[in-house]
Amino acid sequence: MPSVAAYDFPDFVETALFLKGEPVFALADGTARFTAGGERTVELHAGGLLTARLDPFSDRLLSGGEDGRVVALSSSGGAVELASIGRKWVASVAGGPKGVVGFASGRTAYVRMSDGTLREIPHGRTVEDIAFAPKGLRAATARYDGASLFFPATEAEPVSLDWKGAHLAVFFSPDGRFLVTAMQENALHGWRIEDNKHMKMTGYPAKVKSWSWSAKGKFLATAGAPAAILWPFGSKDGPMGKQPLELGTRGNTMVTAVACHPTDDMMAIGYADGMILAARFADGREALLRRDGRGPVRSMGWDAKGRFLAFGTEAGEGGVVDIAG
Repeated sequence: MPSVAAYDFPDFVETALFLKGEPVFALADGTARFTAGGERTVELHAGGLLTARLDPFSDRLLSGGEDGRVVALSSSGGAVELASIGRKWVASVAGGPKGVVGFASGRTAYVRMSDGTLREIPHGRTVEDIAFAPKGLRAATARYDGASLFFPATEAEPVSLDWKGAHLAVFFSPDGRFLVTAMQENALHGWRIEDNKHMKMTGYPAKVKSWSWSAKGKFLATAGAPAAILWPFGSKDGPMGKQPLELGTRGNTMVTAVACHPTDDMMAIGYADGMILAARFADGREALLRRDGRGPVRSMGWDAKGRFLAFGTEAGEGGVVDIAG
């Protein structure tokens, strides 16, 4: 049976993840908590943390806050300021290849290049999110009425991918062939990058605020429904004309967080009541990882080997699940 090491934090857990095997919890109060071997607290942002994400290229936590700073946190607990833009909120961050970092504030996307140079890419509307392609230095931003693709190292004009509505988040598929956005309405939208062909992923009863790619990139798992919704991306057309897989259905209890296993075709599913299940893609078989708690599961992250799962909730609960017991 799985075992859970539980923690109580003083604020909303924005992100729970592992850095080189160390569980780390980034809180809305602007701190990061290391829990292994006794809790350590690292101050990241004065006034509050707005966003925190794993940098998949450098194995570090990147964060942005109300203090206008972008900070990188390593597994050793060392925090380094990468950029500061004054009295502006940094609402999104992303790690790119060779130490490049992107972030957004207001109508500007910023890219900090490998040599520390800071590039500014102005937009006509608010930049809601930024992401880097898995190969090559190409980036994308989410904005009102679509997304923009650009090469930060060049002066070339961004390519506009248009679709009416507010796009709040953006991410690439692991093979770099697709770009997907999460919208203000209860939907995802996507483009096949080679020809800008559209993909509509609709039918959600709530906004999609959590997503995760499966180990081989064949599925995009999402929250926003009473089950985890997995869109098939294994073919050249992605999910176009295909029905999604549904896992972990629980009646009227909404899925609020998803995390695909790093090596196997299975995933962790977090719910609005704090429960966490594991579900297998092939047959839908489920295992209980955590009983319900005080608040919705906000974030989950596996360690590299897929034995341990870190989680955090909106009520300040956190923990590490050992699926081997």
